[in-house]
Amino acid sequence: MSLKEKLFPENRLGLGRFWNFSRGGIDNFRTGLRDAVSGVEQTRSRMMEYDQLLVWAVLSLMLIGLVMVYSASITLADGPKYANYSSNFFLIRHIISLVIAIAVGIWAFKIPTKVWDRYSPVVFGFTVLLLIAVLIPGVGKGVNGAKRWIPLGVMNFQPSELMKFAAVIFAASYTVQRQEYLHSFSKGMLPMGIAVALVGGLLMKEPDMGAFVVVALIAFGILFLGGINAKLFGGLIVVGLLSGAAMIALSPFRRGRMLAFMDPWQVDNAANKGYQLTHSLMAFGRGEWFGTGLGGSVEKLHYLPEAHTDFIMAVIGEELGFIGVVVMIFLFYWIVRRAFMIGRTALQLDRSFAGLAAKGVAIWIGWQAFINMGVNLGLLPTKGLTLPLVSYGGSGILMNAVAIAMLLRIDYENRILMRGGKL
Repeated sequence: MSLKEKLFPENRLGLGRFWNFSRGGIDNFRTGLRDAVSGVEQTRSRMMEYDQLLVWAVLSLMLIGLVMVYSASITLADGPKYANYSSNFFLIRHIISLVIAIAVGIWAFKIPTKVWDRYSPVVFGFTVLLLIAVLIPGVGKGVNGAKRWIPLGVMNFQPSELMKFAAVIFAASYTVQRQEYLHSFSKGMLPMGIAVALVGGLLMKEPDMGAFVVVALIAFGILFLGGINAKLFGGLIVVGLLSGAAMIALSPFRRGRMLAFMDPWQVDNAANKGYQLTHSLMAFGRGEWFGTGLGGSVEKLHYLPEAHTDFIMAVIGEELGFIGVVVMIFLFYWIVRRAFMIGRTALQLDRSFAGLAAKGVAIWIGWQAFINMGVNLGLLPTKGLTLPLVSYGGSGILMNAVAIAMLLRIDYENRILMRGGKL
């Protein structure tokens, strides 16, 4: 046995492959030595520039929403309310909304996070003006007794949807700037409380209590994550519960809805305030495990009002069954989970605004999805909230896309910093 074979057997650290200098030269020798020391082949980092699974989850919800909006709305043209519409009307409008939302989302992705931080007060103030404008006769458009939209030709824009996004960036910026005052009521909580109360008053004029609840959850949820005093936050919860109870008690309409929610199958409730809920529950009951099949819903045949918007989850439950509902819940869970993880990474990189904004998006998408599903399943009183990324509605889809784009931008910037780059 030669000296080379005794000292360096072929199966030991792979050194035999670069013993002969003449074949590969000094460069090959260095490469082999590096491999021998590390024990593994050296490869460049394969870290992606964005979260692909998050993008696929969002696109999956949009695609499911497109299919289910068409399924839920295809028979509406048979009724007197939509007699002048074609069976494809809502499908075409929803496709247009998706195209606009994706295009605006791509544009929003290019905006650095620091720009949202800098201009958050401007965005918030502008949105407050839009909430005032929608109440002006001749400017705002009313539908089913609610005045929430501003006609823009291509779509009817809903300022309350923009306010959800404005609440995310404004609350995140406010929490960072007032970090040292978060234990003070007058300097920490009171200014944000006044801002939320102002927005709430305007939203209740429309009326849109569902949007108000989501905006309040976003604002004070970000304050909580930012480190607000626990006693102040506990007091805030008590005030919120008492205010909600007062709004229900002082409004005959809301009081009737609450009573119907408590006993929807009572004869008078089932024919009036509990009508939507009872038919939604019947839809889920018909769906059983695997559903009646795509297009097989009976409740969408003019029995269940707003089947393509607020109660689209009931149609999903009827046509796709328990399995379809579980898939929807998992997709929303994945988006919320990833948003919180992106926010946590940003905070670890000392990017406070970005971290709180990402978690604000998680609060927004998570709570609105939970409320919508809870209403459809009879766990919560009936509220006019759409299912994010799924329900018909141009403004909602548009602002959801902008929020997801900002979330992806935060993740993109996180990855640049983790590679050692600079923003």
